[in-house]
Amino acid sequence: MTIRVLIADDQELVRTGFRMILDAQEDMEVVATAGNGAEAVERARRFRPDVCLLDIRMPKLDGLEVTRLLAGPGVPDPMRVVIVTTFDLDEYVYGALRAGATGFLLKDSGPTLLIEAIRAAAAGDALVSPSVTVRLLEHLAHPRAGSVRSLTDPLTERELDVVRLVARGRTNQEVAGELFVSLSTVKTHLGSVQVKLGVRNRVEVAAWAWESGVVS
Repeated sequence: MTIRVLIADDQELVRTGFRMILDAQEDMEVVATAGNGAEAVERARRFRPDVCLLDIRMPKLDGLEVTRLLAGPGVPDPMRVVIVTTFDLDEYVYGALRAGATGFLLKDSGPTLLIEAIRAAAAGDALVSPSVTVRLLEHLAHPRAGSVRSLTDPLTERELDVVRLVARGRTNQEVAGELFVSLSTVKTHLGSVQVKLGVRNRVEVAAWAWESGVVS
């Protein structure tokens, strides 16, 4: 199956470079590009790509607002968004996470992680790896007032085990191997955790774990 991608970045050089990398993959096709946030929203809605690769800083609408419009709470058919960011934008990372982003990518991460992030998003997963997202989530490890939600239905010990490993960047397969359980059991636990936390993906689960001190 070919993964259809939209690239939105206000720098033409970045758009061109990303497009060359992705179009060279047998399982990827860039179906649209955009130079600002308004174009990104319009073209995403028109072409319905499998993954939207969005820069944080864009004219007209920034990456956070585009993410909210395409993948945020209340969007009936949310798209999969991977945000391109840098370490000095912690507040934007937090905002993108809450806006519905499923992955984060550093602009200088290189082609391998770019491809990995897009494939993970297309598969319905999120790129939460020690080399990318966990380093960003560590910046959320100092809870801000009112940011850590209280749970009416506490997580079980097994669910906490799963959460800690997810927050450390483990894939479902790696979690299953480390806990000596089946892959379906891990998915069941993760689904239960998402319901209890009121979140939609593993990136938000990982963020909650850092913010709440479950992992440090």
